[in-house]
Amino acid sequence: MRRIRLLALDVDGTLTNGRIYLDGAGGEFKAFHVHDGMGIAMLRRAGIRVALISGRRSDATERRAEELEIDLLYNGVREKLPVLLGLMDELGISPDEAAYMGDDVNDVECLRSVGTSFAPCDAVREAKEAASTVTAARGGEGAVREAAELILAMNGAPGD
Repeated sequence: MRRIRLLALDVDGTLTNGRIYLDGAGGEFKAFHVHDGMGIAMLRRAGIRVALISGRRSDATERRAEELEIDLLYNGVREKLPVLLGLMDELGISPDEAAYMGDDVNDVECLRSVGTSFAPCDAVREAKEAASTVTAARGGEGAVREAAELILAMNGAPGD
């Protein structure tokens, strides 16, 4: 039986709704859903590592990772696949033991390179076609929680 040991997540459009608010002073604001945060906490309690791999560098993402105690944060990554493969190698995790969730064309290679992959229902067509599962929830609105619950069920772990 396949056991997922790592969930790597895109951030913008997956862990958030994809909107980025900028103020005149250079501040950046993003909304993160508490259900997604709880899903990440549930995975961590079950011994599953969680990584964030974001194409944009963002202080808001760094703060959210800190709040969720995610120590595997890759911010401002141009090519995500080498980062994902390097992380899997570093952790001794095979593709069948890894899951990835992303919403856009820059996530497609990662979605295809793991045993289990997810895309939010509002992802671009290419990401949804590459994913093994498309969530009923939208990015930033519980999609990560839905993926977390599916992973826990696959692993035979209780949801909470």
